[in-house]
Amino acid sequence: MWNGSASITEAVQIMAATDLMQSLLPRRTSRPALGGGRHWVWGSGFVAALVLAPVLALIWQALQGSDGLWAHLWAYVLRPALGQTTVLLLGVGLIVIVLGTALAWLVAAHDFPGRKVLDWALLLPLAVPSYIIAFVYLELLHPLGPVQELLRAILGYDNPRDFRLPDIRSMSGAILLLGLVLYPYVYLPVRAMFAMQAAGLLEAGRMLGCTRTHLFARLALPLARPAIAVGASLALMEALNDIGASEFLGVRTLTVSIYTTWVTRSDLPGAAQIALVMLVVVAALVALERFARRKQRFAGGAQRIRPLLPERLTGLRGWAALALGALPVVLGFGAPLFWLLSEAVGRIGEAGISPQLWAEMRATLGLAAAATAAVLAGGMVVAFAARLWPGGTTATLGRLASLGYAMPGTVVALGVLVPVAGLDRMIDQGAQMLLGFGTGLVLIGSGAALVYAYVVRFLAMSVGGIDSGFAQIPRALDHAARSLGDGPGASLRHVHLPLLRPALVAAALLVFVDTMKELPATLLLRPLGVETLATHLYSEAARGTYEDGAIAALAIVAAGILPVIALARIGRRNGAGRRP
Repeated sequence: MWNGSASITEAVQIMAATDLMQSLLPRRTSRPALGGGRHWVWGSGFVAALVLAPVLALIWQALQGSDGLWAHLWAYVLRPALGQTTVLLLGVGLIVIVLGTALAWLVAAHDFPGRKVLDWALLLPLAVPSYIIAFVYLELLHPLGPVQELLRAILGYDNPRDFRLPDIRSMSGAILLLGLVLYPYVYLPVRAMFAMQAAGLLEAGRMLGCTRTHLFARLALPLARPAIAVGASLALMEALNDIGASEFLGVRTLTVSIYTTWVTRSDLPGAAQIALVMLVVVAALVALERFARRKQRFAGGAQRIRPLLPERLTGLRGWAALALGALPVVLGFGAPLFWLLSEAVGRIGEAGISPQLWAEMRATLGLAAAATAAVLAGGMVVAFAARLWPGGTTATLGRLASLGYAMPGTVVALGVLVPVAGLDRMIDQGAQMLLGFGTGLVLIGSGAALVYAYVVRFLAMSVGGIDSGFAQIPRALDHAARSLGDGPGASLRHVHLPLLRPALVAAALLVFVDTMKELPATLLLRPLGVETLATHLYSEAARGTYEDGAIAALAIVAAGILPVIALARIGRRNGAGRRP
């Protein structure tokens, strides 16, 4: 069965594929484990080439720019964008590490009223994309919005000039809102680490005179450092990928700079050069994550591990713990959901759901379904090739095929545009020569380019999930199928696919929802005249008509709740028998 609780850590292991030195220099050659099936290895190589092509195209496009262009970009675009990106990442990293680790210790090491509900509810902010929380809080905290109006009424002020809160459109506002959405990336792996720590280790510390606070600071926290590094790296990747929240809140990050340089200034080489700098930042984040968990090993027999006994908090302490734990859920999920519900209900009551919104829902679902099918197919080819021919070659191909997860959506979109546009020109010229008429931009205009970008961006989810599913299937079943005359394809159909169904469903769910939420790549590569729910919301927020985007935002949040529920259920199932 698919180990869903490991999905966060697997994602960062996938991101570590950016360390190409290790990937491109395998120490051993592949040896067939089950015999035959070499064409699956060639298929895996083809999938890896499809993922690697946008990176190579990006480098080629960046080289088209002149030295003077690079100097201009560095002076007027890159330097301020790099500075603001650094400040944003440092602030978001601090919030997610402190908040995620503290909440994980609160839930894992204490028992108080509502702990079981809080255990999974703390994952709910994952359902709210960062651009939606910015969209909501810009309206809620507007000087004429409901929060400040209520505060002025309570304090006796009539004029907004007499009392107003600090402007949410700022670097501090962006750091706070992104931290509220992204802390679950740290909370989830760290909570699992705390839950799996042997009680004997902590009891030994108590016998040596350590208080509960000292146990956390001197024993539990150092043991959880690898999980903290993993979660924080993933959260920072998401912050770096953000375009909507940063632009709405007035923060000029590298992602926003790529978008404005490409779309507003029509400077493709300049955007490619900024994207290369962004890839350097990504590589630095991955290297920092590896450095933070270097030489970290935890040895112990799982059969002998006795889980940590939570400290019972009663009375005022218990309710205070519940209130503190619920605050991030309320701010990161409850308040935005309540506002979206109220605005959506009001909007539907006044004007109903417009035909345009229905068309955008169909476009969103169609693109997500096509991308999910392609991602699952590609992931199956890569994972099954590694199953048939385990070793350095297929491991390297798997890492290269998973490389896109480490690239922000704007970088992927920019890299995809170059080869796809070239292929479109070749198809158009061939049609003119052979048929006497041109085809235009058939790949970009049909949405195929956008689906390709989704595949590059999210293939890692499929590879990681399916590979985990294969790991749970004994190889004896493969040998039994081969002894009965089944080749690799037949054994895949008759043996593996039925057993991989949970892994495939879980991977499909994650990919489908993430493609629905993806804004940067969709914004840059969608066909002319086609809008999705995410781009519709972006357009409404850019115009300041927040109430018109509430229905689209609510649909995206509702879809995002599905994988969160799945993660919570899997976490409870994996934790069964460990919790007291």
